Amino acid sequence: VQLQASGGGLVQAGGSLRLSCAASGRTFSSYAMGWFRQAPGKEREFVAAISWSGGTTHYADSVEGRFTISRDNAKYTVYLQMNSLKPEDTAVYYCAAGKYGSSWYDLISELVGSWGQGTLVTVSS
Repeated sequence: VQLQASGGGLVQAGGSLRLSCAASGRTFSSYAMGWFRQAPGKEREFVAAISWSGGTTHYADSVEGRFTISRDNAKYTVYLQMNSLKPEDTAVYYCAAGKYGSSWYDLISELVGSWGQGTLVTVSS
């Protein structure tokens, strides 16, 4: 599956952004999906994951309660709603699809089948 992320930009601390990731292919609903991020000078880290049905979600502790991952299988799209943004959320955000048939849990370990291109989120203080 090919992925195209969008929605990044510059926002003040406390603000909100919604990232979108559009997927190609009618098998989108068979893939667990996730978001990762990489801040300048740091390693890429897991942000959030969602099961193929959307019934299960999981978040990194650093974003729990502020970010919400969701998906619309009819539109082949996964979203990341980011609220109460902090300067430390500044990073390039990447969407990812799990391997075909794998669990959302595998995404936490970066067992990724496909990566989207990154979208930059900058949070000013």
